[in-house]
Amino acid sequence: MDWKIAEAPSLDDFELLARDAFTGLPEEFRALVDGIMFVVQDFPDEDVVKDMELESEFEILGLFQGPDLAARESNIGVPDPTMILLYRRPILDYWAEHHEKLGDIVRHVLIHEIGHHFGLSDDEMEGIEGAAD
Repeated sequence: MDWKIAEAPSLDDFELLARDAFTGLPEEFRALVDGIMFVVQDFPDEDVVKDMELESEFEILGLFQGPDLAARESNIGVPDPTMILLYRRPILDYWAEHHEKLGDIVRHVLIHEIGHHFGLSDDEMEGIEGAAD
């Protein structure tokens, strides 16, 4: 790679990374997240920073918003929209500080946020990841 002409990945580049990561997941898994919107933004909005009591907008790499799978399944009417947001700048910052491939980080964040769709807490996902390592 010629670093003299390299540019940081754009929002569109991140969307492609996320789509590739999602496409690489097992079909059975992808079928359970049908109807979820995937959104890439540079940073979380001010409401997210305030609601989550973050000290910095760099503290969060992704976010699951909306009802989880159980709530969506039990909703008789039109369910609230469910979104998974990926935050480009915090992910790039994390990438710069760690020895991981950018695509692997995006995939990890995407899977983590999908875990919230299944109703898993951060602690439960950490336990699952720890058991898998």
